[in-house]
Amino acid sequence: MPKINLKLHLDDEYEYEAHRSSKMRAKPKPKRTPPEAMAEIAAQKDVLDRYEFTYRASRHERGWMLASLSDFYDQQWFSDVLRLVKGGKEATVYQCLGNATTGARYLAAKIYRPRMFRSLSKDHLYREGRANLDSDGNSITEDGMLNAIRKRSSYGLQLSHTSWLAYEYKALQVLHAAGADVPAPYASDNNCILMEYVGGEDLAAPTLNEVELERDEARRLFRRVLRNIELMLAKDLVHADLSAYNILYWEGEIKLIDFPQAINPDQNRNAYQIFERDLIRVCEYFARQGVPSRPRAIAAEMWTSFNRRLHPEVHPALLDDQDERDRRYWDKLSGERGQD
Repeated sequence: MPKINLKLHLDDEYEYEAHRSSKMRAKPKPKRTPPEAMAEIAAQKDVLDRYEFTYRASRHERGWMLASLSDFYDQQWFSDVLRLVKGGKEATVYQCLGNATTGARYLAAKIYRPRMFRSLSKDHLYREGRANLDSDGNSITEDGMLNAIRKRSSYGLQLSHTSWLAYEYKALQVLHAAGADVPAPYASDNNCILMEYVGGEDLAAPTLNEVELERDEARRLFRRVLRNIELMLAKDLVHADLSAYNILYWEGEIKLIDFPQAINPDQNRNAYQIFERDLIRVCEYFARQGVPSRPRAIAAEMWTSFNRRLHPEVHPALLDDQDERDRRYWDKLSGERGQD
């Protein structure tokens, strides 16, 4: 992997210690879709009574939670759902009690919200160049399924939903195996990912935007984040939504999270602009912590060090009439980039 002379941008020496990945015991993957599981659970009161978790969810939340977690629980991936860690537009994360299956004391269960409640803006920008994946992470090639996706039928939307999640799980697998600072992925199905829990017994790790760092620690973590970005690029991945809001901080260490929109830098015509945006957002946070840098210079050096081709303009086919704000944003970036 090519090395970058970060001394052009930082005073301290660029260093990195890789984490060795651990292999988890394979288990059969659940195959029921969330709507099927919800219907089954709603029709069987004895099924509801069988799952008495510590965390007491509301009626609607409990139905969706059980539909997504019951198979994992039956397969003994975890022993209890302890509490809600975070609820967001895309997904809800729960802290689960671990057991001998993974050997971890706690697990995090990331349950995607129902498709009707998901609101990721401009997801077509990230889907460009990506194959549609099934719950096993394999490309969908069956004509009927692809036609349903194109027509955006209910079945097609469910397939797209599953594909979105499969990309996150696949990215976690690749990056964790490569030693990146990401949560260890344990298992996934159509609507949930089980992964490493980051935090303590009663307090989950905050995101970096909630943390004020001493300057020395900020410099160290900045180098660490840049190393992870470089490692992602080496594995043909761009996070595509990276910022201090998607980096967990716990006891001086970091974990990058939330990869469903990750793109391949060679297959998305907007890849460089998206990559540069990631760098700018990260650098803006660390500048507030006393670590100034030149994000566009760092982005360009990283990108070209991997022999990536620069894409200086957003491809107009990806923008429609409602994307004028995005167009102005990218045009502004292009103009500012020329001033560096």
